[in-house]
Amino acid sequence: MAQLFQIHPDNPQPRLIRQAVEIIRSGGLVIYPTDSSYALGCQIGDKGAMERIRQIRQLDDKHNFTLVCRDLSEISSYARVGNQHYRMLKVLTPGPYTFIFRATKQVPRRLQHPKRKTIGIRVPDNRIVQALLEELGEPLMSSTLILPGEGEPMTDPYEMKQVLGHQVDLIIDGGYCGYEPTTVVDMEQETPAVVRVGRGDVELFDEL
Repeated sequence: MAQLFQIHPDNPQPRLIRQAVEIIRSGGLVIYPTDSSYALGCQIGDKGAMERIRQIRQLDDKHNFTLVCRDLSEISSYARVGNQHYRMLKVLTPGPYTFIFRATKQVPRRLQHPKRKTIGIRVPDNRIVQALLEELGEPLMSSTLILPGEGEPMTDPYEMKQVLGHQVDLIIDGGYCGYEPTTVVDMEQETPAVVRVGRGDVELFDEL
């Protein structure tokens, strides 16, 4: 059965953050809050945990996984970001956006879109995630916690434990964080294209 940590959304307890990262490093699959909704996360190179995410969400091999990063400098290690896109990211991160970029060789092939060789990149504006990433020292591989057949992400950590307690290792209760997935922007186009409207403000793209 999964452990449940209650972590303060504004002042995450360092002891619990360290314990959560130990679980991730040992192959654990965690549910954690972001600035748009709860998500599933695991270590970037963990094939077993990735397959567990696929099973929970019933994802096919065309699904674009997301790397949740600390900042712009970490993004550049995993995505091919041009100067124009870099300026846009500087304005929009951290925030509730997922950006689709061509992946670098640092990204395991199984995480990339099989044909386009792309990867989702995201920098959430959430202190719990930022503390986890700082302690982990690398991105989290992530996917929004939307169960098969549902239109919105799960929001209640206690319901998550009832439904998924035997399929994940840790649930981080960081309070209510919303139920809208991120706005997804394809940065492979000559002009960035919004492919899913979510919590992020799409009108900002007209100003950039």
